[in-house]
Amino acid sequence: MKNLDYASRKEIFGWAMYDFANSGFTTVVLTAIFNTYYVNVIAGHLSNGEATLFWTLVIGFANGLVLLTAPIVGAIADYSAAKKRFLAVTTVGCVVFTALLALLGPRDVILAGVFVVMASMMFYSGENLIAAFLPEISPPEKMGRISAFGWTLGYIGGLLILGLCLAYVSYAETRLQTAQQYVPVTMLIVAACFGLASLPTFLWVREAAKPQHSGAPVNYLRIGYARLHSTWQHARHYRDLFRSLLCLMIFYCGINTVVILAAVYANEVMGFSTQDAIMLILVVNITAAVGAFVFGWVEDIIGSLTTIKLTLLIWVIAMIMAYFTEQRGGFWIVANLIGLALGSSQSAGRAIVGLFSPAARSGEFFGLWGLATKLSAIIGPISYGLITRLSDGDHRLALISTCVFFIAGFLLLFTVDEQRGRAAAAKVFE
Repeated sequence: MKNLDYASRKEIFGWAMYDFANSGFTTVVLTAIFNTYYVNVIAGHLSNGEATLFWTLVIGFANGLVLLTAPIVGAIADYSAAKKRFLAVTTVGCVVFTALLALLGPRDVILAGVFVVMASMMFYSGENLIAAFLPEISPPEKMGRISAFGWTLGYIGGLLILGLCLAYVSYAETRLQTAQQYVPVTMLIVAACFGLASLPTFLWVREAAKPQHSGAPVNYLRIGYARLHSTWQHARHYRDLFRSLLCLMIFYCGINTVVILAAVYANEVMGFSTQDAIMLILVVNITAAVGAFVFGWVEDIIGSLTTIKLTLLIWVIAMIMAYFTEQRGGFWIVANLIGLALGSSQSAGRAIVGLFSPAARSGEFFGLWGLATKLSAIIGPISYGLITRLSDGDHRLALISTCVFFIAGFLLLFTVDEQRGRAAAAKVFE
């Protein structure tokens, strides 16, 4: 393990650039453009409630695959010191399947689902793997701000890539093109930006871990399951880590719902056009970047748990305001509150897992973090989709239901002891 200094500024920048690179996928594909394109064009022959439910089921299935594989991939990556190689595979996979989304049109519901599932699975797996480098490049006392630096660059990346897509959409609309013509091009923009912007990560970030075997042939799948079994056996030693993962899983249900369905809500309830929705997400990315950066420094002063509690209170206020908001002006205020809470709560959540994770098992424990967040990405959006379907398209009712996740996560955080969790991560349990 390196002695930080753990990593040079260039290496930390290279690590953070992955957040910059992959943010276009979240922002353009899942949040701002392709989700509404799927609901309104690809599945446009279905009712709104059915199309929304189909989209949430696609996202849920993708996260289900990651949920099943993430802990094992993380454990194998730790044992073989191959996080970087695994990351390269997931990056190429996400770039390829994102580009393939450009081939889709009306009624390609199943094929679109397959491509989104594959791209999302690669994206989410890569997200877990890059997070597992955090304990290797950062000392505990700087983990909050370094994690926040990554999130901040991520939102800046999302802002720039979405801005490129907005510029192209505006140009296409002046030429009287329809969404069926310009949305596929935005998928190619996202794929190209992801591939190019991730290069600093692979050039500058080193694999600090050493393989934990002698070089003799090993069955990595068996090793992965064995190490995961060992993790569950030792769960009593890391009870604050597991409690925090449970809290994260619950309030991430709300976060994932908002991320996946914000543009759909803006379109269906507030009457936003494609351009309006893109502008909304652009502004949210700015406030999210500000939130991640500011709260990252605050987090290292007041602690990760206190920071998460503050951001969850902001989430609750935003959800209640959204339910009662009828005018577009009021919705812009809600969106900016969401942005402020979005960046800071996700950054603090990643940092707390890093603080509570033993360095030698960082890939494994961040795999469990991936399991928790991906389970939430199944429960949250699908619950929204089901409520929308059962209530004949009542998006307001579905949105306010997400408030329950934030309140429950907030209350459960009071069972976690940050100092005890840090102390457990510093010990070695056999």
